[in-house]
Parts: sequence; C-alpha cells; structure tokens
Amino acid sequence: MNNQNNHRFDAIVVGSGITGGWAAKELTENGLNTLVLERGRKVEHLKDYTTAMKDKWDLPNRGKVPGSEMEKDYPKQGRTGYTIDQAGKHFFVKDSEHPYQEKRRFDWMRGYHLGGRSITWGRQSYRLSPMDFEANLKEGIAVDWPVRYKDIAPWYDHVERFIGVSGENRGFRQLPDGQFLPPMEMNCVESHFMNEVESKIKNRFVTIGRTAHLTGPLNHENHGNRTNCMYRNRCRRGCPYGGYFSSLSSTLPAAEATGKLTVVTDAIVHEVIYDEHNKKATGVRVIDSNSGESTEYFAKVIFLCASAIASASIMMQSKSNRFPNGMGNDSEELGHNIMDHHLEVGAYGKFEGFEDKYHKGRRPNGIYIPRFRNIDKKSRVDGFVRGYGYQGSASRNNWTANIAEMAVGGEVKDKMQYPGEWTMGLEGFGECLPDHKNQMTLDYNRKDKWGLPTVVFDAGFGQNELAMREDIAEQAAEMLETAGFSNVETYDLGANMGLGIHEMGTARMGRDPKTSVLNGWNQVHSVKNVFVTDGSFMTSSACQNPSLTYMAFTARAANYAVDQLKKDNL
Repeated sequence: MNNQNNHRFDAIVVGSGITGGWAAKELTENGLNTLVLERGRKVEHLKDYTTAMKDKWDLPNRGKVPGSEMEKDYPKQGRTGYTIDQAGKHFFVKDSEHPYQEKRRFDWMRGYHLGGRSITWGRQSYRLSPMDFEANLKEGIAVDWPVRYKDIAPWYDHVERFIGVSGENRGFRQLPDGQFLPPMEMNCVESHFMNEVESKIKNRFVTIGRTAHLTGPLNHENHGNRTNCMYRNRCRRGCPYGGYFSSLSSTLPAAEATGKLTVVTDAIVHEVIYDEHNKKATGVRVIDSNSGESTEYFAKVIFLCASAIASASIMMQSKSNRFPNGMGNDSEELGHNIMDHHLEVGAYGKFEGFEDKYHKGRRPNGIYIPRFRNIDKKSRVDGFVRGYGYQGSASRNNWTANIAEMAVGGEVKDKMQYPGEWTMGLEGFGECLPDHKNQMTLDYNRKDKWGLPTVVFDAGFGQNELAMREDIAEQAAEMLETAGFSNVETYDLGANMGLGIHEMGTARMGRDPKTSVLNGWNQVHSVKNVFVTDGSFMTSSACQNPSLTYMAFTARAANYAVDQLKKDNL
C-alpha cells in the first residue's frame, strides 16, 4: 500500500476497520483512486500478530497485565471484565492516552491501528430481518428506517459471499437465511439441548452460530491468501491463517490489488472541510499523531467509517457558517440516540450424561437462539417491546475445577487425567430502543494531547431494556431445565452501555432531514458527497450482532456513490 505525496483523490475513507475496508474495496474496484486514513499505527497482516503463536508461559506474568498497569492505563476498559491481557493489549488503546468523560457510565472499548476492531471483533454475523426495519414505524418509536429488508438483502448476499460466513439455513422468519459456508458442528450436549428445546417448546429454535470464519473455499480470487479456520480460538490476537474475516486479511488486500489504494496511518481526521459556495465537502483536515503536523487531503466523495462515536465526533467538529453545530446537524440529532446491545444476563446449569464424550479443538463459536418474543400476536408479551437472542455453549469443566485445596500428590495427578462434568451457559443479547436522551457531546475545555475535544457520554439503558433482562434470565433457565439440566442458576451482572461494543445511532438514517442526519443511501441529507456507513447510521438496533449489516450498507452506499459520481450528481 503505497503512500503518495499527492493530496488529491477521487475518494477518501476515514477508518480502516470493518466498514472502512469495505468502502475501500468497493470504491477502488469501481475505478476510484481512494485514500484510506487511519488514526492509529500501521499493522501488517501476519507480521504484526506477534502473540498469535504464544502460550501463556511464553508471555510475561503468564499473560496477566499487572494491577498497577491496569489502574494506570486501562482504568475504564479494565473495569468491564473484558480481558486486557499480554496477548492482546497492543490491539486496545490506553485510556490514559485517549481519555473520555462520563455523565453515566459508558464502557468504550477501542483499538486504533490499521484494521481497527476487525482484528478483535466477535465475528458473529447475522442479518436484520424485515420486521427489524419496520418496527419503529409500526410501534411509533423514534423514526422510520428509510429502507426495507428487500433493499439490503442483495448486499447481504454480496458481503457474505466475499467474507465467508459459516452457518446453516433454517428458514427463520426473524433471522433470514444467508450465503453460508458449511456450519461448524455442535457438540453432543449442545445437540441434545437443541433437540429437547425444539421438540418441547413451541417456536423456540437453536442453531449453530453464524460466524465470519472460513469452513470451506471462497468462490472468488481476492481472498488475500486466506485459509480455513484452524479452531485455535486465539482470534483476538490476529489470525495468521486469515481464518476469520478482518479488513487486513480480506477487503484491504482486495483494494490494494486494484492499484488504486493509498493508505496513510497515524492520521487523525478531525474535520470535514465544507465549501459553502458549492454546498459540498472538499476534503478533510488531519493531524499526524506523531509529529502533530496538520495536513489537508481533498476528494470528490468522503466516507466516514471511523466508528459511531468517532464519526459523530468528526462531524461535530466540522463547523461552518452553514453548520454552526456540526456538519449535517440540521435536525439536532447528531450525537443522540446512542444504542448498544445489553448482555451479561442469562443462566447456566450442569448436565449428567455423555460422560464418555468430549469435544475436539477450540471452536471459536457457540450456539445461537434467535429471538422468540414479540414476533407476532402469539409471541407478544407484556412488559417490554422488541426482543432478544441468546449465544451460548456447552463444555466439560477445566481440570482445575476438580482440584480441592486438600488434594495433593497422586490424587492431583489422578484427577488431572479426567475431564469434569458437562456444563452449559446461555447469555442474552437484548435490543436497545433509540432514545434522544442517550447522547455524546464534546468538551472543548478538556482536550486530548492533540488539542482535540474529548467525548462526554450521557447514555444508559431504559426501562424497556431492564424489564427485558428479567425475561432473558427466566427463559434461559426454563430452556435449560426443559433440556434436563440440573443446578440451574440465573445471573445478571448488570447492564452498562458500551460493553456490547456495538455503538450505534449517533447519525441516524431517516426519511425526513428534520429528524435524521442521513438519508437511505447513508448520505448526509445536506451534504450529498459525504457518506457515513459505520454504526452511526443505525435507526434501531434489533438484537442481532450488527457488523454484517454495517458491511452490507457500506457496500451498497459505495456503489451508489460511484453511480452518482458518474452522473455528476455529487
């Protein structure tokens, strides 16, 4: 990926992660000379996955980060329980270097480097359904999506075929089928659970997770030399085999193959430049994160793919006479309607049986239970609208669980030879309703080391989400008990926004410029050559993991932008 001194391009893409990579691929393959600007450091596929082959004993402190370092550099990310360890901490920013503020707690997990969070994402890949795009309108909540499932379905196909998603088509109304590679296998207890639940509870289904891992060959040439998943389950360190989708292993190499890609790293975009005479954006202003030097780059079309919070922040800082409160903010909705999925609630239990069975490998995936609440009149419940799905898995306990403090010598050695009992857990992922009060703002009095304002969060889950959590725990327990599990216990570890790492909604789509920031093509209503295709555009959250949807909308918007450029409409 060659750096060039020429600062004029056909297109600029801000961000190099899941959506930035897709924008770069589609724009370059359609003939546009494209610049990708990444605020973090350069990371090379394979070369910079420095811990991918290491075991705990190869790492300092057996992989643990000292408490003093956690307290100093990761006080917010570390409080989540999400593992910041020696094997992967280099793919997460330090809170000490990238501060933010909270009026209400917000767990902001971030990775600034080429490839972004596509290196560390959970890889669960689900489509939104027709009812997800219609729910706001039918229920009178927030604003209506300006698109429907039929508009996005071909782009889901397009993305799935390229990145490789393993899964099985089951014909679920609430979870549309896709273009799948062979599904990963359930183990014996998971299969038992599926059979019991589906046979004994009406309209309750269990399937293997749909995940962006290769389980078979891709039917295209631009695969970046990827190969099948090796079931190592060390994905968060970067995969040297390219077994799972990341922009580094997939979309950026495809863009580079066109000869039309330029990548600049350590480039913090903080403003989109607006020409008030032509009513268009002309480029972006950038700060070199190392030298502090300011630079401007220019293009005919600009894609903001920096993440929901970062893209909204850039737009807020892009002030002019026309946009005194931030570019495209005629509706005053920019920065509002933050959504995230709420999780860490469910149940677990023990299973007696299958003691002669075990499981092979470290499958980087679990089972999925699609939403079953409020789908139709029969599934409607009182207390909350929308619904939730579950992710879960079954396994045999680690051998350390069998060692009591008094077990020594030969007894210890004997117990190490046998696996423990089977256990299974289910964790709910619930939908979050859009709410104008959930917002981010910028504090110009407290700036970061580059002189840019810091983000202030004032967002949290509402009564609908909290009521849903009670049902999530109860239904998880009921399914486990129905399937014959014992010692079933529910849990609820609390609901803090941000922990789902699915930030959405800060520049929502809509039909009316008075109530939304973007139109149905991800264009800023009032600046037609600026597109925003990360989680910012989401009008509602559904309960499915959203990254596949981001990718589909990005590919669609990029191809639309090319078409509009050819027609001289941008």
